[in-house]
This record gives sequence, structure tokens and C-alpha cells, in this order.
Amino acid sequence: MTALSSEVRDDLVAAARLASSAAYAPYSRFHVGAALLFDDGEVISGANVENASYGLSLCAETAAIAAALNAGRRGGLVAVAVFGGPAGADGAAVAGTDPITPCGRCRQVLNELAQLGGTDPEILCAGEGHVMVTTLAALLPHAFGPASLG
Repeated sequence: MTALSSEVRDDLVAAARLASSAAYAPYSRFHVGAALLFDDGEVISGANVENASYGLSLCAETAAIAAALNAGRRGGLVAVAVFGGPAGADGAAVAGTDPITPCGRCRQVLNELAQLGGTDPEILCAGEGHVMVTTLAALLPHAFGPASLG
């Protein structure tokens, strides 16, 4: 993993915050945005989309990965920023005190794209005033993915 510059990290977190303003979260009122950075510098983002049948809801990371795959992306994932909290006046999330991390399902979905390109992306978990930096491998050790199928 190549460490990102603080400027790139800040820009990616800002993209995730902006994405959170597109969230459809009438039930939880918890807006989440995710921004994916690829090796060519492109950023693809997504926001959470809730459904009255709660199990049909989509997390921001899953929405962003779906957009990336639909755009033909098959690897090259360098970093992911996740930003979330209750909606503010501008519709974007107002980060809570603690950084939020991708849920287990999203870790697995992120792993699929990362394994396609053989990367271990940096994960930026944004909270109020600080960002926790980790890797996908640290969040999902011994991951199952395409390489596991032989």
C-alpha cells in the first residue's frame, strides 16, 4: 500500500461528505457517503439508499462499488473514504464523534473489487475532526474473494 498525501486524503473525505448529501435515508436519518479512488485518479462516489423493506437498503460503499463496476472498473482501487452521520442543513452528513467504518457486507463488496486488481486499499473512516486510516486487509482479515474460488 502506498500512503496517500494528506491533500489527497482530505479531498477524498470531502468527496465522501458531498456524496452523503445525495443519501435517501428517511428511516434512519443517517446519511453516509463513500468515495472510491482509483489508480488513474478517478473518484467514484455513492450514498446510502434506504427502503421501507429494510433488508433491501444499500450502503454507500455498495452503491459506489456498483457504480464503479457499471462504469467498467475491474481493479485499480487505491483508497476508500467513508463519511456519515445525521443529516445537516445542507443535506450532507454531519459527522459524529467517532469515525464510521464500512459494515461487514461492505467490506466484502470492497474486497471483491480490490482482489480483481490485487490491491489492499487504504480505508479512510471519517469522524468529527479526525480520520482513522486503516487498510481493507486490517478490516477484513483472511478475506474470501475471487482468488478463493481457484
